[in-house]
Amino acid sequence: MTRTVYVNGEYLPETEAKVSIFDRAFLMADGVYEVTSVLDGKLIDFAGHAKRLERSLNELDMRKPDCFDDLLEIHRELVRLNDIDEGLVYLQITRGAPGDRDFAFPPEDTAPTVVLFTQNKPGLADSPAAKTGMKIISVDDLRWGRRDIKTVQLLYPSLGKMMAKKAGADDAWMVQDGFVTEGTSNNAYFIKGNKIVTRALSNDILHGITRAAVLRFAREAQMEVEERNFTIAEAQAADEAFITSASAFVMPVVEIDGVALGDGTPGKRVARLREIYLDESRKAAV
Repeated sequence: MTRTVYVNGEYLPETEAKVSIFDRAFLMADGVYEVTSVLDGKLIDFAGHAKRLERSLNELDMRKPDCFDDLLEIHRELVRLNDIDEGLVYLQITRGAPGDRDFAFPPEDTAPTVVLFTQNKPGLADSPAAKTGMKIISVDDLRWGRRDIKTVQLLYPSLGKMMAKKAGADDAWMVQDGFVTEGTSNNAYFIKGNKIVTRALSNDILHGITRAAVLRFAREAQMEVEERNFTIAEAQAADEAFITSASAFVMPVVEIDGVALGDGTPGKRVARLREIYLDESRKAAV
């Protein structure tokens, strides 16, 4: 089935969608993006994603597209046109295609490029990995210093995922100056007793939309949350560990650099956090 995608104001078959070879995202990785999950045909945490998108645009001094205020309806229309019950909507905004390659920003009146497409993922909420858990390795964090901006500069995270794959693991946690920053496409956590530990917000990590929701639900469930730097060794000695992201929700981690956590199976607290997140997110979905 050919998907319908959105490109610069038009809904098109994916086979007819085109973007200029001079687009700044293609030449300079000069673009930002968001991924919003779809459950039961509705969007999860859309308001949070829209707010973070606006922040990313502002941080890069990138022009807001004319369609910005219509993004919710565009997302909904793509979900409808592609009959998505469970899946994802990917949105990318770039600084546009000024007509030639230049390191300097294009004129301010250059129209941004706006692209959206869906990914159909039946069973997204009932992922087998949530029952078996993930194996993680650690890698050096060699990314640029503004990881709080959700840019399309994803080469190193991609390399990190491939390093994990070659090591027989599922993903990688990145380490800088001896401390875990985050996963390749997710935020990282461990649980010791009744306390969740995760890195504090700063320019070093992405300010995860799912992260914010999960920590709020955890506090409401009377769990303690401590936001601070932590080491791989601390996480290996934990009772449980997990990641969060818009596409994985809450996913248990059962092994870190070859060391099994507990008995090597997903723990009850992470399972409960995933259950709470999915239940509450479905209630608030738009």
